[in-house]
Amino acid sequence: MKSAYEQSLRYQVEKWLAPGSVPVHVTQFSRTRVGGSRYVCVQTAQGAAWRRLFFFRHDDGHWCPYPPAPHQNNMRSERLAA
Repeated sequence: MKSAYEQSLRYQVEKWLAPGSVPVHVTQFSRTRVGGSRYVCVQTAQGAAWRRLFFFRHDDGHWCPYPPAPHQNNMRSERLAA
């Protein structure tokens, strides 16, 4: 199981974009249109190249560079209620 620090946005940014002391800037943050998941776009410059990556917050609280899976309704429970 991952520690709380390994699930943090800071840890993920350092892991994927900025090992060491490279400055990182948040350029955008909001929620996705579908599902309303939080996301953050971070950017860093390494030499003449810019690197940008989006991180998404998952339901269990951890941040990843991929969006969470969409929620699917369970049709069976809806049928049983009817």
